[in-house]
Amino acid sequence: MTGENLLGVPPTLLNPEDGVAEALAAEPLGADSLGAEPLGADSNSARERLEVIVRSFPTSSLVWALLSDEAFAAGQVIPSYAYARVGYHRGLDALRKGGWRGQGPVPWSHEPNRGVLRSLYALRRAAEAIGEADEVTRLGDFLQMSDPGAVAAIEAETHAAPRAAERAAERSSEPISEASSEATEGL
Repeated sequence: MTGENLLGVPPTLLNPEDGVAEALAAEPLGADSLGAEPLGADSNSARERLEVIVRSFPTSSLVWALLSDEAFAAGQVIPSYAYARVGYHRGLDALRKGGWRGQGPVPWSHEPNRGVLRSLYALRRAAEAIGEADEVTRLGDFLQMSDPGAVAAIEAETHAAPRAAERAAERSSEPISEASSEATEGL
């Protein structure tokens, strides 16, 4: 597949959600600035910060997707599903408002589209976790139709932070050599 739009339907390019990026930047969520991975003991505070943001921006599919990610990472599948479902519906509203008519590309490369695509991904993930096979297939098809590279991009983005954290943990658990131990002893 070339990624070429064979339907001739123009891509849907959503407008930026005013204030959302600024609110997310002002409320740092941890190592992954999009809050897509668990933050250990800080996970509840990350979710609380996202809840504050979603109260200010309830139509943002991105913030709902991030809430879903936090809940899923904490093992709370049903809340994750519910958050993703809200993000999905807010995303459909935004797509329709943007001229989308139920088909055609919604490119991941266009930053404002990412909240919708992340909500689709989060809903598919939670649907899979509860065994909703038909929904998993439908959402997988929707993501593929929207942007064939979206799933890989989302997974690369959400898995980059844990890999970095794992590498840092491995480095910190390596035994300290005797020479370096002696060098730091007097500090």
